[in-house]
Amino acid sequence: MEINAIDYDIKAGEDVTVALQKALCEIAKIKGDKTLSFEKGEYHFHSSKACSRVLYITNTVGDKQWKRGEVQHLNRAALWLENQQDLTLDGNGSVFVLHGRMTNAVLIGCKNVRLKNITFRTENPDMHELEVVRVGKFHVEFAVDKGSRYHKINCQYCFVGEDYRSRFTKHSNTAYWIGKVSADDTDSICRVAHPLRGALYIKEIEPHLFKVTFVKTGRFKVGDRYYVYDERRKYNGIFVDRCERITLESIEQNFNYGLALVCQDSADIDVAGCRFAPKEGSDFLMASAADFIQICMCRGKVSVRDSEFVGAGDDCINVHGIHFKIVKIKEDTVEVKFCHHQTHGFNPLKAGDRIAFIAPTTLLEQGRAKIVDSQLVDEHTIRLKLDSVAGAKIGEVIENKSAVPEFEFVRNRMNRIITRGVLMTGGGKALIADNDFVSTSMHSILISDDAKSWFESGNVNGVEITRNRFGRCVGYNVQVLPENTVHEGAVHKDIYIHDNEINSGDEGGFYFKSTDGVVIENNVSEKPVKTVAINSQVKEVK
Repeated sequence: MEINAIDYDIKAGEDVTVALQKALCEIAKIKGDKTLSFEKGEYHFHSSKACSRVLYITNTVGDKQWKRGEVQHLNRAALWLENQQDLTLDGNGSVFVLHGRMTNAVLIGCKNVRLKNITFRTENPDMHELEVVRVGKFHVEFAVDKGSRYHKINCQYCFVGEDYRSRFTKHSNTAYWIGKVSADDTDSICRVAHPLRGALYIKEIEPHLFKVTFVKTGRFKVGDRYYVYDERRKYNGIFVDRCERITLESIEQNFNYGLALVCQDSADIDVAGCRFAPKEGSDFLMASAADFIQICMCRGKVSVRDSEFVGAGDDCINVHGIHFKIVKIKEDTVEVKFCHHQTHGFNPLKAGDRIAFIAPTTLLEQGRAKIVDSQLVDEHTIRLKLDSVAGAKIGEVIENKSAVPEFEFVRNRMNRIITRGVLMTGGGKALIADNDFVSTSMHSILISDDAKSWFESGNVNGVEITRNRFGRCVGYNVQVLPENTVHEGAVHKDIYIHDNEINSGDEGGFYFKSTDGVVIENNVSEKPVKTVAINSQVKEVK
């Protein structure tokens, strides 16, 4: 069934926040395959009119990051799709312009939904570029990007926009997450202290040009660019929760206040031909305050292909499960807790799922059980009725072996990633192939697993890394680093690294800890590739 957006009074060039939401509510009642098509143009969304609700989103705002007076976990979104089935939303190349702080799109309880041919763009977001244009002995001149608006309020300069007012010096003494792009390497980005840390005096010389006085200026170089923003991940790009068969095709996102795409407790995700990067032609070099993609406790197959990712404030992609800590055992029932302050409030443990009991020190399996019943008791606690508690111990953790998706990451390009390119921690078969890792400021690929800090599970069994081109990285091209404190056997197994091209200068190479079944073969490098193996079985084929 073909549905035209204009038939619902959704017109290009206008504010469609309310009209589109009403249309989506009506369309949800229509059975069968349907496509909602937009005439190509710009459509405007305003945060004051957007749908809002409490949402628990993994890896976002932490428990202690909420401000006084805020409703915790309250979120709002331009597009809100709930319980939609068999729907294609086709923008036909349109631009959805967001005014104010909000999530671009929320999908909850949807099945067989496709978003395609849409660019999400935020008007005057609260991320600002300060470029060094002149350096003296005691002062630095910064050019503020032309897209930012600011005022002098109570003798202090503040960035201003819809839903925000932030001082130039906000977090200047504490921020460690600021993105810096060096003048001599515009493909690299790293985390540094705030550029205005230690500023004694700020004076506007002319519009968008400021002279800042310091005691010393040795850390600055003409052409360096700093990106200042709020580290809290309150609003995000696209949030997918409890959905099945979701496709993002030719979606572009030019800015995100947090994560660009979060998929939790969902199955079969396909990301194809997407672009998460600054607007083409823009001088901006950063596009997201946090990770581009976060996949948590998902199932089926997760495929990310033929896409471009440029300018992330954290990993390009992180695919993982959750280690829940066992806090109570009574007969056939156990209670488990979320242990990381940024992740809780949802229940990805289902009746019928198979779980493993894991020792936190070794990260090795101590036994298995089947979930008979699962109940979310409160924001942090889940009560499980099991068919067996043999192997379960208070203080140890569980891993859901039924929520480990097959993972495919192929033909993608990553540049200016502030941490890792691919962080993968899960037991499904994985293929990482034909990608361009242009520049990461940590390891290109990290395979982790821990039950003491982030509590991101679990062990991998079958990873192929092939035909990738590794450029600049700070660290290893592939690091396998489970966070076990005691080695009693391999945590990860069966990793095949072959036919890759490595041009990482003095960085790069391979690192393995508590890993067996590693084969390294036929990789090409401009310099000798170092391999570190700790309690691991590694075979290098010359």
